[in-house]
Amino acid sequence: MTSADTARVILLTGPSGSGKTSLAARTGLPVLRLDDFYKEAGDPSLPRSPGGGPVDWDDPASWDAEAAVAAITALCERGRTTVPVYDISVSARVGEGTLDLRGARLFVAEGIFAAEIARRCRASGLLADALCLRGHPLTTFRRRLVRDVREGRKSLPVLVRRGWALMRREGSIVARHVSLGAHACGHDEAMARIAALGASAPARVPAPRGKSTAHA
Repeated sequence: MTSADTARVILLTGPSGSGKTSLAARTGLPVLRLDDFYKEAGDPSLPRSPGGGPVDWDDPASWDAEAAVAAITALCERGRTTVPVYDISVSARVGEGTLDLRGARLFVAEGIFAAEIARRCRASGLLADALCLRGHPLTTFRRRLVRDVREGRKSLPVLVRRGWALMRREGSIVARHVSLGAHACGHDEAMARIAALGASAPARVPAPRGKSTAHA
């Protein structure tokens, strides 16, 4: 059950490297980084590649959907929550921060597994929209590799192998997100849909509270 004062979330998903983070920043809305909800290395529930190989970080089971939904629910209902800070290079949480909507009625939650929780957010009345960014696979591959090398996420051979595999699977990745309830679109359409939602969502007056540090 939601009230007129409940904020709502725009889930922004798409293949790794599709431009989710940059588009989310362009919206001017508060942003919840869903990739910060990855499980930590050593978690026994982490999925493995076939044959007992390394952790498959592209499997949704490598991500803590329950914690992500709890954070979204808290933001929608209370306008503020504590969120983890995750370092992909060491596959571990390295701290935490506070995300405060500061009266915003909409916020973006972006990450490669965002579509996994679309139905739950919709059933709870918290979902404003679910969007899956799509583009040319070669462009996505190049953007992803440049980003991952710059941030030192993993070794170069690992990044190239993973990037090539994801490029070949990009069509099926987008199709899965659509099957989970996301609307596939390019950046321009995504921005237009988000802008339309923002125009129809007046800001709420936040309850008085102490000083906090926003995490985006």
